[in-house]
This record gives sequence, C-alpha cells and structure tokens, in this order.
Amino acid sequence: MLQIKNLKLVHKKDFRVLLDGFSLVLNPGDKAVIIGEEGDGKSTLLKWIYDPQMVSDYAEAEGERILPNERLGYLPQELPEELADRTVYEFFTEDEDFWDQSPKELHDLAEKLSLPADFYYSDQRMGSLSGGEKIKAQLLRLLIQAPTVLLLDEPSNDIDIETLAWLEEFIRNAPEAILFVSHDEVLIEKTANVIVHIEQLHRKSQNRVSVMRMSYADYVRFREARMQNQQALALTQRREAKIRDEKFRKIEQSVAHAQAAISRQDPHGGRLLKKKMHTVKAMEKRYNREKEEMAEIPESETAMQVHIGSPASVIPSGKVVIDFSLDVLMCPDGSRELSRNVKLFVKGPEKICILGKNGAGKSTLIKRIADDLLSRPDIRAEYMPQNYEDLLTGDLTPIRFLSRTGTKEELTKIRTYLGTMKFTADEMDHRLSDLSGGQRAKIFLLKISLSDANVLILDEPTRNFSPLSGPVIRRMLRAFPGAIISISHDRKYIEEVCDTGYLLTGEGLISCPLQDPVSSDLE
Repeated sequence: MLQIKNLKLVHKKDFRVLLDGFSLVLNPGDKAVIIGEEGDGKSTLLKWIYDPQMVSDYAEAEGERILPNERLGYLPQELPEELADRTVYEFFTEDEDFWDQSPKELHDLAEKLSLPADFYYSDQRMGSLSGGEKIKAQLLRLLIQAPTVLLLDEPSNDIDIETLAWLEEFIRNAPEAILFVSHDEVLIEKTANVIVHIEQLHRKSQNRVSVMRMSYADYVRFREARMQNQQALALTQRREAKIRDEKFRKIEQSVAHAQAAISRQDPHGGRLLKKKMHTVKAMEKRYNREKEEMAEIPESETAMQVHIGSPASVIPSGKVVIDFSLDVLMCPDGSRELSRNVKLFVKGPEKICILGKNGAGKSTLIKRIADDLLSRPDIRAEYMPQNYEDLLTGDLTPIRFLSRTGTKEELTKIRTYLGTMKFTADEMDHRLSDLSGGQRAKIFLLKISLSDANVLILDEPTRNFSPLSGPVIRRMLRAFPGAIISISHDRKYIEEVCDTGYLLTGEGLISCPLQDPVSSDLE
C-alpha cells in the first residue's frame, strides 16, 4: 500500500501552490492516472513520492508518504543527463538486480518490449538511443528490479505502437499498484481505474484535486454532468435571488417612504413602521446569508486556446512540397545503416504521418527533411523536434525565445498569447529549462502560431499535451490549411489529423493504412 497524507507542494520561485491538503491511498492492483494541464505539478508529485529530495531545489513540501515494505520503481519523463554518456551495457550492469536474472528471464523481458536479446550488452550510448528506445531501456531495468509500486512519468512517450499495445496490457494486468502520468487518451481509457485530476484555477492562484475511483470515460461523463448540474443550480439560485431582491427592495423602499411621510402626531404608527423596518433588516441579513450559501458557478481548468494558420498558410493543391530522395539513411553517429532508397513525395496541403518501430530512424529522417524544407525559399516551414532542447536555449525566457523584433507591440502580443495558453505572468519570465515538457511544447506551438508557416514538420507533436488540450490540438492541426509532415504514435492524432501513412523500414518508406496503425507497425 502507498499512502500520501496531507501533502502541500509550493513552487519556490513564484510561491505558487501546486498541491494543498492532498491525500491518496493506492492498493495493489490500483492503476491511477494523474491528469491535468501542463505545469500543474504532475511530474513534481511523482518525483516527491519517489524521493522528496528530487524536488527540494525548486519546491517546498509538507506531508507524509507512508510506504510499509514497499519497493518503489520510478520512470522519469526524460532520461537523466548523468545517464546519457553511459553505454547500454553500463546502464544495466550497474544495477545489482541485473545479475540475479537468468539468461532466459532477460531474453523474455527483452522480447516483451520488442528488443533484441543482446540489447543489454550494446556499447551504444544511452543518449544516442531513439526516444522510444530510451523509454524501453528504462522500463526494462524497472521490470528487472521488480518494484511493488510503479511510478511512471509519461511511459507512452515515443514508444512505437506495438510496444504501446504491450504497455496497455502490462498496466492493465499488473498486480502492483501503478501511479502514472500520461497524455495518451487511449492508454488512459484502457488502463486507469483511479483518476487523479490536478487543476489550477483563478489564474493558477487556487489548487483543486479530484480523486475518483472510476474509469476515465466514466470520469469525463461524471465531471461534465456534475458541472452542468452545478451550473444549472447556481443559475437558478441567482435568478430566484434576483426576483426576491427586487421584491425586497420594493418593500424596503415602501417602508422607508412611509417612515419619512408619517406625521409626528401619529407615534403609534411610527412605532409600527420602526418595528416593520427591523423585520425588513432581519430579512436582508437572512437573504445575505443565503447568498453566501448559494452553489458557486463551477470553474474548471479549460484547455488552452490558440489558432494555427493564417491566410498566408494556404498552400495550393498543385504545389510540390517535397520530392525527397535518399540513397542511405544512417544513424547520426554513422555507426549503422537505418534504411535505404528512402523516397517521399508530398503535394499540396497533405497531412502525412511516418510510422515505424523504435530505432527505425524516423526522427533522424525527419531531421533531414526539416533541413531541406527550412532552407527552401519558396515555402515557409516550421519544425518541432522530438527533443525540444535541440532548438530551445535553456537560459532564455519564453518571451525572449518567441520575440523577433523586440518591439513593445510584439512583446504585448506574445504575453497575451502566452496568457491564452495558461501561462502566469511569473511563468512568462521563467527560464525555458525550468518549464515542464508540456509548457515547452506549448512554446513551440505558439512559435508556429505566430508565424505564417505553410508547412509544418512535427516530431511527436502531441506527446506532452494533456487529455484536455489533446482534442484542441488535433482540431487545430486538422484545420491547418498547409501541409504537415509528422511522426506520431498517438492513435487519436493519426486517426483525426492525418491523410496518408508511411511505414519506415530498412528498405525505405512504404505506404500503409492509418486505420490500423498497430498492424502497420508490426509489418
């Protein structure tokens, strides 16, 4: 059993309360998902549960974590920097539990994650693995450690669809308690039986956490019905109070007028009116108390609102966006061949998705495509990499990163747009390196929105957006009037945004159906 009692988390930089009075009990078999908007403290909560020292440099914490005989396993959202230079072999063998496994047990675990049996012994650097391979390697080491409680921060990020199907089955059937953060709506729908919803309200000045023991689909319906009922009750009470107040004011004015007009020669009538005014004032006090007890108009943390595309983003249907050809696609370090005879032809406002197993070279390929398109004078391209640090300078603030001219008008516009994306005034002046992965994803999205790009090159564009923001992002990208060349393992993104799919294999890109991406990945 994992128990958290009365936890309070406060961000040291802007003194924002992330959690206050939060309590949770997880028993074996509980599969609890933490949802919420970007920057609401989901990853901080997981880190604190695993090791309070992990958040001590940027957050103050009060509360208890009770772990009777539990062994925690933690998967971070990003591979820790100190592990990037280790070889895969060093990464596994520095863990004593690795040596307790038989060759068959190691083989079976690797096979579950679609990794070769000799993966453990590779001399490839951890930092040079693909995004999905990094996740798989860390998951593999966790499984070797056999924890009794799993804390997983975005376990579905960057893994291929085949492994995603395995992950769903693993989470659903695992006897251990699992607390995880995910933005993958399908994964959440298929696995979670406890919902922990963190919200920041009133411009992130007030925190609210809902803990519900139900499926995600049931929670969404419950939350919507509850808010609708509360909204209806609050509006009815206010409407009735307005009618009552109007009647009351008429009575009060009538009594006050009679008091002013009564003759001093009628003291008995004056006493009666004074008594009546006391009754009126008592009614007013009672009505005011009732107003304080009225149901509040419900507030929820809504998804961000931003628009992508402009009239300048329209691309003619006959325009050749790219006619790409590559004899051999190599790893960035030149150590191995990934694919050969790679060809891609995109024309007009087509929206394509490149699929493939982890390590197939999808991100390497899309970087090559981005290099070609970003230098083209006849189109306006924007690139969102899988690894945000490829283009983000950590010491810059969001405003400095997004600013091109530095004019007052531009800076005001940027601040306004950041506000619509749920950034507080303090967060706008934070360093990019201090922001969450989801907030940095928003920065890239805003950079695209502020441009007149007609071609978007997107590597896992939805990977860090909350379940609330996910549908909004998909609608915006579907409505984008230009072309999109993307990589994604997000099944809802593939289904709702993309027109055409290509599978990257050792023999190049092969056209594949988007209706059944799992089958495509298995080919």
